[in-house]
Amino acid sequence: MEAFLISLGVVALGEIGDKTQLLAMLLAVRFKRPVPIILGILAATLLNHAAAGWVGAWVAAALGPQVLRWVIGASFIAMAAWMLVPDKIDDEVPGPQRFGVFGTTLIAFFIAEMGDKTQIATVALAARFQDLFAVVAGTTVGMLLADVPAVFIGDRLAKRIPMKLVHGVAAAIFAALGVLTLLNVGKMF
Repeated sequence: MEAFLISLGVVALGEIGDKTQLLAMLLAVRFKRPVPIILGILAATLLNHAAAGWVGAWVAAALGPQVLRWVIGASFIAMAAWMLVPDKIDDEVPGPQRFGVFGTTLIAFFIAEMGDKTQIATVALAARFQDLFAVVAGTTVGMLLADVPAVFIGDRLAKRIPMKLVHGVAAAIFAALGVLTLLNVGKMF
């Protein structure tokens, strides 16, 4: 349960103001069809985070416990610093002509998540907790908690939430996880 809750919380906070949340808003404004957008986000997140979780589990098995502890601790601290850098969308979303709203959302989200903070966090969380199902479930629910309201509320939500505060809280959580991992608190390694 700890792996699920921490994964959920870290990703939900980390996703606020992230480029994929901005992408969810853009898709909602462009297509005005929330159900296929949300299902596309769910499918893309499950695929992406399952792959990331598998990489994290593989890394945990490949490295010794001491090396793994330092790699994960440093990764969490690096994620804390990265959380303080605001995201923006770089490219226009392709139209629905070819793949429909669901397909466009699935492809756009899957690609946007590649190398994103939440994907890297999923790798580190899966390596840290060694419970692939709980981590992927937690990160997926965290993504949905952040992105589904963005689909329905869009710009109005983004203008009312103090992004610096949210990113600061997420950075503090990542930093705390990094320090606790480096100090071997909880003796997980």
